[in-house]
Amino acid sequence: MTDPRQTATPPLNSDTMIAMLIAGSVATVAFDLWGQAISPMLGFANLAPAGLARSLLGTFGLPNGAWAGNFMHLFLVGLIAYPVGWLYIFRPLQQKFAPAIPMLLSSAIYGFGLWIFAIGGITAIAGLKFFLGFTGITWVALVGHVLYGIVAALTFDYLAKRR
Repeated sequence: MTDPRQTATPPLNSDTMIAMLIAGSVATVAFDLWGQAISPMLGFANLAPAGLARSLLGTFGLPNGAWAGNFMHLFLVGLIAYPVGWLYIFRPLQQKFAPAIPMLLSSAIYGFGLWIFAIGGITAIAGLKFFLGFTGITWVALVGHVLYGIVAALTFDYLAKRR
């Protein structure tokens, strides 16, 4: 993969796709570990991202069983959509308009944006309360999405440095 620190958008080739799958996998594991294991062990809310995906699918009359919700959360969002958003939308715009922002801060901002999109937007489309009513799950999701953004970016950076 071309070093994403030196080019606005990496080429869409097999190296980039593999990097997206690796970074998305590592970040999704971090997100789910936080939201479904660590947070509940600390007495905070338990995230149910597959449940949100199922609600969204059901809103559109699509199959919304457990398999479909997990597929959407784990594969379509975690391994494809969010990594694409970082590599081809957010990071190039950030590099063009605010190149002095360090990658760690930039990735945290990206994670915050993912939270706005998922918990502010997707929940509303799925017929759920706006930002899930600002309950405990809202704040656990904020930490989870910021963590996802940071872990994905650090993984992309690590993979780029290995080449």
